[in-house]
Amino acid sequence: MSQAPQPRSVSDSQSEMTELVLPNDTNTLGNLLGGRLMHFIDLVGAMAAYRHARAHVVTASMEHIDFIAPVHVGDLVILKASVNRAFQTSMDVGVKAWVENAMAGTRRHVSSAYLTFVAVDENGRRLPVPPLVAVTPEELRRHEDAGRRRQQREREHERRRQNEAAREALSPAPADR
Repeated sequence: MSQAPQPRSVSDSQSEMTELVLPNDTNTLGNLLGGRLMHFIDLVGAMAAYRHARAHVVTASMEHIDFIAPVHVGDLVILKASVNRAFQTSMDVGVKAWVENAMAGTRRHVSSAYLTFVAVDENGRRLPVPPLVAVTPEELRRHEDAGRRRQQREREHERRRQNEAAREALSPAPADR
């Protein structure tokens, strides 16, 4: 029988990456494509989840993303991710992105997102993840917020399940079509 995973701190899994925005990453206005920024967010979020779980992880959802300001060709995008809360097999991860204009020496917040990652084995079966130890007031706040997001997801999942069941009940049987 395997042991329960040992708890890990938020700082154990924090991840950071920096990307230079090149012309092929941008739209016709020279702004970073939203999908490309989402890709960067997914990568750094996965790094934090991977570090926490010490197992393969897959993206289950991108819960929320805000695009606050445009990012331009030549800017540096700095992304930081932290595991906010660990559940049985999943992790809530927060990612913030800043843009740095290296020439001007300025930095501004441009995006925030919440993602859910699930730990899996080589066959895609879910694995238990270690508990997360939140210590600082900010870590504790993020931990509580993650719990509220999960409750909201569960309510929304149940609402969709009920709507689907109601639609199926109203649909004519295949022989009646």
